[in-house]
Amino acid sequence: MASNSPKLADSVQFPAQKDATKAFYGVGIVGLIASGVGYFLNADQFFFSYLTSFTFFTSFALAALILVMIHHITKSSWGAVIRRIPESLFSKFWIWGLFFIPILLGMSNLYTWTNTEYVMNDPILAGKTPYLNEPFFIIRQFIYFGIWGFLGYKLHSVSIKMDRTRDWGLTALLRKFSAPGILLFALTIAFASFDWIMSLDAHWFSTMFGVYYFAMSFQALFPFIILMVFWMHRNGIMNDIIQKAHVYDLGAWFFGFTVFYAYIAFSQFLLIYYANIPEETLWYYHRLEGSWEAVTYMLLFGRFVIPFILLMNRESKHNKVLLIVTSILILVMHFVEIHWIVMPTLHHHGIAISWLDIATLIGLGGIFMGMFFQTFKNHNMVPIHDPNLPDSLHKEYHQ
Repeated sequence: MASNSPKLADSVQFPAQKDATKAFYGVGIVGLIASGVGYFLNADQFFFSYLTSFTFFTSFALAALILVMIHHITKSSWGAVIRRIPESLFSKFWIWGLFFIPILLGMSNLYTWTNTEYVMNDPILAGKTPYLNEPFFIIRQFIYFGIWGFLGYKLHSVSIKMDRTRDWGLTALLRKFSAPGILLFALTIAFASFDWIMSLDAHWFSTMFGVYYFAMSFQALFPFIILMVFWMHRNGIMNDIIQKAHVYDLGAWFFGFTVFYAYIAFSQFLLIYYANIPEETLWYYHRLEGSWEAVTYMLLFGRFVIPFILLMNRESKHNKVLLIVTSILILVMHFVEIHWIVMPTLHHHGIAISWLDIATLIGLGGIFMGMFFQTFKNHNMVPIHDPNLPDSLHKEYHQ
């Protein structure tokens, strides 16, 4: 045990003067109002932009949810000091789900399979009607957000309760929720990704698409946490709690899931390329023509090659400058990739960036970050009575 290990008080609260909740909510409301104006100017563009931004921010909450459940089920101690960051991302899932309503209202703008006449004249779509129909689609969304909202609420509320009661027995309850929660998560994230973005082109399908969306989401979560940690350090928050060893672990996870993401993305491409079935290859063909081709290569280098090289060295995994640069790069590439998945359905022949892409990003981003900070500031920034916390606090970095 390190002699200079930090000691915690009974309260580790977020400093009120650093609270950005109102600012984020304000920016978000302005962005949503601007987006609403855009709906009347170009409804199709509004719904595609909104879907892109919603899918982008939801991915962080979903990745945070599975990270915390893995943390509990494996009795992991290393991440106890940073656990409240991912918990704050998913604790309000039951509210965030309300922002899916505009997508339900815009189904006819987004999904060709909602056009009955079109489906009747297309044997492939007609065969998918038992799954791809509006009533069942809506029911599935209630199931997804119901499960995520329940898991998010229970995992966060029990964690907070432990702060008050000092009842270590609650860790068993967290594991109890996490074990089936991981299975439910795997099913729901897969089918949600099928529904939201894969069915934009209802002729195309990939059995790997669920794990592909998971891989890109999980890779992007670690840059978010890393940037949050460095922002707190810059503002003198938890400098003596989150230390070099914790930053290194975050960097190691970041690197590991950069490789995992590349493996999944390439495997999906390789299987479709090798099978050479027209209904499958056409999806990639659209993303390898016109200006979309440049975006495809941008993702190859920006999402894998460059971060892989930057994070390969051991020292780089706790180098502040490299981690910040790589984290920003991945967050930008994460949005670009979701845009690259969604937008060719609307703009087949090339990139057509709209101001609505920015407006919806700012609008939903402001609300999402507002909810994050609202949760993070209202509770202890670390689970102060978690039995794994002492081991996490005493973690040392070995050269």
